[in-house]
Amino acid sequence: MTNRFGAAEALFTTKCFIAAMLAYYVALRIGLTRPYWAVTTSYIVAQPLAGAVLSKAVFRVAGTVLGAIAAVVLVPNLVNAPELLSLGLALWLGLCLYISLLDRTPRAYVFLLAGYTASIIGFPSVLAPNDIFPTAILRVQEITIGILCGSLIHGFVFPQTVTATLLARIDAILTDAEQWSRDSLAGVSDVALDQDRRRLALDINELHQLSIHLPFDTARLLPRVRTLRALQAELSMLLPLASAVDDRIVELMRGADAPRPEAMDLIEDVRAWLLDPRKAIERGAIADALIERARLLEPVVGDTLIWRDALRLSLLARLADLIDAHRNARDLRDQMRSPSRNPVMPGVAILLARSARRPLHRDHGIALRAAAGTVVTILLGCTFWIGTGWADGAGAVLIAGVCCALFGNSDDPAPSILMFFYGTLIGLLMAAIYAFAILPRVTDFVTLVAVLAPALLLIGKFLARPKTMLLALGIVLGGLNTVGLNDRYGGGFDTFLNGGISQLVGTLFAAVTVGLFQTIGAEASALRLIRAGWRELAERSDAPGPPDAAGWIARMLDRIGLLAPRLALRGEDPGKPVLDALADLRVGVSVGELRQLRLDGTAEEAATITPVLRGVGAHYRALRPGEPMIPEEPLLAGIDEAIRELSHSDVPDSRRAGVLALTSLRRNLFPMAPGYGVAT
Repeated sequence: MTNRFGAAEALFTTKCFIAAMLAYYVALRIGLTRPYWAVTTSYIVAQPLAGAVLSKAVFRVAGTVLGAIAAVVLVPNLVNAPELLSLGLALWLGLCLYISLLDRTPRAYVFLLAGYTASIIGFPSVLAPNDIFPTAILRVQEITIGILCGSLIHGFVFPQTVTATLLARIDAILTDAEQWSRDSLAGVSDVALDQDRRRLALDINELHQLSIHLPFDTARLLPRVRTLRALQAELSMLLPLASAVDDRIVELMRGADAPRPEAMDLIEDVRAWLLDPRKAIERGAIADALIERARLLEPVVGDTLIWRDALRLSLLARLADLIDAHRNARDLRDQMRSPSRNPVMPGVAILLARSARRPLHRDHGIALRAAAGTVVTILLGCTFWIGTGWADGAGAVLIAGVCCALFGNSDDPAPSILMFFYGTLIGLLMAAIYAFAILPRVTDFVTLVAVLAPALLLIGKFLARPKTMLLALGIVLGGLNTVGLNDRYGGGFDTFLNGGISQLVGTLFAAVTVGLFQTIGAEASALRLIRAGWRELAERSDAPGPPDAAGWIARMLDRIGLLAPRLALRGEDPGKPVLDALADLRVGVSVGELRQLRLDGTAEEAATITPVLRGVGAHYRALRPGEPMIPEEPLLAGIDEAIRELSHSDVPDSRRAGVLALTSLRRNLFPMAPGYGVAT
């Protein structure tokens, strides 16, 4: 992004200012005593996308009400026991933060708001517990006004819809994915292609985040979230399939017995098909023809199967699956753009029927650590506040809790909190100039709007940019909450100074405590993600029952999406760890195929497959970060033995499925192992 102030930013900051002034006016007209909460809230809920601001508004209202209820329950019952009250508010905030970190969607804002709203209402009410209910009602009213005004302006005045952004991103992702698949089929295996393919994991995660806001969007024709989930599932299959096809082509090209001319012609036709998607009916007919050609070219799986035939079978079978996944993705893209709910193609109905919620990676340890750090921060702050008898100590404690909650999802929250601190300091200086030099001369609302416009329009500009958003957020909370935007002007310098000091002290205190209790670091977080994938893969290998292939792929792609930026923060190329994670993803797919075959096959086939699955589980259970470990030779021998046994099966489908899964497993776990022969 350039440093120039563009038209999009100008529109965004103008809408922020209009929403803030509207909220202030409405709050004044209905007689609220602290309308600055409405002004601040209108800035906090501001989002460039209409659906995002509306969904955030709904989540914020729900969280605010829930937090107000918690404060009303806790404060009157525990006000005579300040230690218990501090513990109760701290535990409530810690619990809400824990839940929000596990949710990992914009919906988590409900729990985040519920946590620190209770602190915002509860701590200042300790000195007047009898007024807790009116205070809670007033805060809910003020915040709701800010939410409604922000939603009205951002959602309906020149809105930038989630739908338009989503459809544009889907078109770009599909075009990129088709190009990556074409490069894979051409045998192009270089660093640039690997980086491009890894980006698909980030793209899928972005689609998931946008899908949360989709039901709240203001577009006339909204795509169905169910269709988007089905599209995510098909896009998730492209990474393991394209990389598997790429691997088989490269491996076959290394030998003297390269893919047959018919297979090479098929690959070129698939590349041409991916270059020209065409309309749904024609695209589907060509895809069916290509898949049928791949099936006819598959070598027969039988007693005389050799390694080259197993590789050809794997290449052609994965190629057919790749064609099907691309065709399905395009059909679902057309379905999202269709004004009718009727399926654009018969296969779309099947895809929608099997679509499900996309499971994400959850780290209970990190969430518990952040929650515990927040609880300790609140308790230490309350100890200082109660012990010193500082009149404005409640403000410092609640700001510290807010900082811990807002930045608790970061591996190292301290830099973000310090940026927020600098913004708060700038906001306080700005507020001092306004409160004591400008506002005393203001006599009407129109003049007030005019004098606030330059500062607030500038704040909105920086709020629109991700790099300066935290700074702008600190300016908003530090400036608007202290400048004196109440129902009447009150220019007490001592009150302003004490309130400002409490905000700064609370923010710095949070920066110190998160460094002690909540900082884990990008490297440790990346290692936890890698170990989580190994642990789940080990559990999947030994688990009974049917496999959840879609769930496994979704969680692994989510981990890859989380892993890459953390490795980049360390200043290193995330290539190898991410490529290893992609290999683990493909191993998990093969494990799922073997587990399904074990359920569907005979007792003899199950007895052949089980030792292989146990060997895979033992290997991943023994892995340690930083200690490369090649799978043991007995596992390779077990895979070869299983291929021999399954290639002799009396059931053709079992022979084909077993050899396919085991060949993929062998290539991913033992890529450098020589081929084998299983001729009798």
